[in-house]
Amino acid sequence: MGMKILMVNVVCGIRSTGRICTDLAYALKQSGNEVKIAYGRKQAPAEFQDMSIRVGNGIDNLSHAALSRLFDAQGYGSVRATKKFIKWVEEYNPDIIHLHNIHGYYLNITLLFDFLKKRNKPVVWTLHDMWAFTGHAAFCVGVPCFRYIEGCFDCPRKKAYPESLLDRSELNWRRKRNLIRSLTKLNVVVPSYWLADITKKSFLGIYPIHVIHNGVDTKNFKPVKHDIREKYGIKKEKIALGVAAIWDERKGLMDLVELSQKLDEEYQFIVVGLTNRQMESLPSNIIGIQHTNSVQELAELYSAADVFVNPTYVDNYPTTNIEAIACGTPVITYDTGGSGESASKFGCVVKRGDKEEMKKAIKEYAGKKLESGDPMMYDVSVNRTIEQYLALYSSLIRGGVKRTIFLIIIGRGVSGGLHRFSGGAEA
Repeated sequence: MGMKILMVNVVCGIRSTGRICTDLAYALKQSGNEVKIAYGRKQAPAEFQDMSIRVGNGIDNLSHAALSRLFDAQGYGSVRATKKFIKWVEEYNPDIIHLHNIHGYYLNITLLFDFLKKRNKPVVWTLHDMWAFTGHAAFCVGVPCFRYIEGCFDCPRKKAYPESLLDRSELNWRRKRNLIRSLTKLNVVVPSYWLADITKKSFLGIYPIHVIHNGVDTKNFKPVKHDIREKYGIKKEKIALGVAAIWDERKGLMDLVELSQKLDEEYQFIVVGLTNRQMESLPSNIIGIQHTNSVQELAELYSAADVFVNPTYVDNYPTTNIEAIACGTPVITYDTGGSGESASKFGCVVKRGDKEEMKKAIKEYAGKKLESGDPMMYDVSVNRTIEQYLALYSSLIRGGVKRTIFLIIIGRGVSGGLHRFSGGAEA
């Protein structure tokens, strides 16, 4: 008999976390489970309408965003929308509630966690950034800042997402800690050992922390035929590709621009995910493409590229890396967060900010296409990810994973396995 699973994420079917959710959902449904995805922003593409439910609407998002931007209150708006959503969840009655990004101006976390506490059923929370245990920032490693360990205050990332006029990071940290630690059946999943090491130092360290790497649907992301050169009139010998959902300050767009000018004339750079303003400011030797949610188009671009370049300065376990790998394209990235973890076997990892070394690595790896039949390719497959989530879900329904106080590493780096930080005294 299958499980009934509810996933909750800011978007559905678009951007990296949205595609992670839909990839998981499809695979889980094929395994005989029932899955719904609750989301709060944008519109879910038509093909995902049957499995999705929206929390609130655009007006709810705007009012919550205003509250956050003015008063540093992300997660404390959307009262009406959250109450309505909770009523729906009560009727749906899932076996597992699987949280992803619950920030993004669409949920009231006080109402949500009060409900989850009363419900007292298993909750899985996959962290795609650090927001869950900070008083403000989604990422605080670029500063760096370690206040999240003992208690946030005077946030140095106040002007970064989610930008705010006031600073309530001290209050937010305490409220989050008290709300989240009221749960007794919470299991935390992180996509990288980098984030696992950080999370176990936070107030979430009392819970089991599982490392399950992101995977991609290798039926969609694979080497494919394309007409990219003809489509964009590319006559240069080699193509270097950069892709991001949003090219904000942490993604390293200016590093790509500099690299495009450092490399020989034989390289054509293509950058995907740009705003209109970013498109206008690009040098003539870079082809800029705005956002695309077409998996087919992305697969064609990855397949056309001789090398994928990810100069990210702050990241968890970027799906762009593994999408490129699945399409047979080597990845060059900085040793940032979990980005190096995802790319180390399939390209080259260089010191963060070292553009000269990145230049050398691009020249070395450009044209060294990966073998699609390589057994290591299973490391980037969503099938591996699904196996690990199914094992976790099943253990939770059986009551097999308990809340812990002290954490030690009991498994690391075994392909296809479920890695868990656990041990110590039960709470």
